[in-house]
Amino acid sequence: MHAAVLYDQQDIRIVERPIPEPGEGEVVIKNVVSTTCGTDVKNYKRGYPLLKPPHPFGHEFSGVIAATGLGVEGFHEGDRVAVHNSAPCGRCYWCKHGQTSMCENLLFNRGSYAEYVKVPQRIVQLNMFHMPDEMTHKTASLLEPFSCAVYGIQNCPICLGDLVVINGAGPIGLMFARLAVLEGAQVLVTDLAEGRLKAAKAMGAWGTLNLTDIEDPAAAVRESFGCSRGADVVIECTGNLTVWEQSLRMARKGGFVLLFGGTKPGSILSVDATLLHYSQLTIKGVFHTTPLSVSQAFRLLEMGVINDKDFVQHEYPLAELEKALLEHASGSVIKNAIVYD
Repeated sequence: MHAAVLYDQQDIRIVERPIPEPGEGEVVIKNVVSTTCGTDVKNYKRGYPLLKPPHPFGHEFSGVIAATGLGVEGFHEGDRVAVHNSAPCGRCYWCKHGQTSMCENLLFNRGSYAEYVKVPQRIVQLNMFHMPDEMTHKTASLLEPFSCAVYGIQNCPICLGDLVVINGAGPIGLMFARLAVLEGAQVLVTDLAEGRLKAAKAMGAWGTLNLTDIEDPAAAVRESFGCSRGADVVIECTGNLTVWEQSLRMARKGGFVLLFGGTKPGSILSVDATLLHYSQLTIKGVFHTTPLSVSQAFRLLEMGVINDKDFVQHEYPLAELEKALLEHASGSVIKNAIVYD
């Protein structure tokens, strides 16, 4: 089979490898669709703190079961499946305390930019789902990022009628926007790309704000809402340290700031201690997701809360993966699909 390997920053190679064989409790998926992701773009351009190249590349996909190992229950060859890329151990300190995204043995399955993908037993048991007939593989491939947004929104104390700012209208930011709208919030989405801000409106956002050439984003946010107090909840989805710092100044006194976008290695956040203390801000970082949020995200995909038509623009063969990633990075699309014959 053909598979993508990231050998170094901006060095993707399509290599030939044997089609994997499933071990006990494992399945092998014949890939139908892989989708590009902001994390993959960051990994390609600047590296990723949790990974050292060379390594298999990609983590969002959907396909058809090609083979099952001994002991697999409930899944069979030919089944169309949505597959998450991780699963916690369920045994460590953090799992036992209900913080499964912090699992010290969190299992990640990398390498979805490939014609076949082997899925470990733990993921098969916890985070793999039968797709309904009406669900497309492109929609199913949104499961991993959508589950992260579901977990993130569950950490935000959003009440009906709250003013919510979402900084960044990439795929995750748009998913947050849709979920915040469903929570009954008045949602304002900021970004630098008009195309992505247009997509935010399609997600139900009350308003959008292009921050290009705006010197004081916090003041612009307050002006957009027509009030001086600031937002009840601010959600950061860019991974840009400057935007992290701007997000703190957009929140009202007693407000809540969720820092979700992953930053590059070595990033240090500077916080105005006076602002933090006297404005009684709550700042929270959230990483990844949990099996509960994954199952809830899959249910929301079944309900049609989001779908591929809102998120996936163009199709590319595996050989043109780099082109698909660079187009994603440009902001001219939300996501691209890598498709396999």
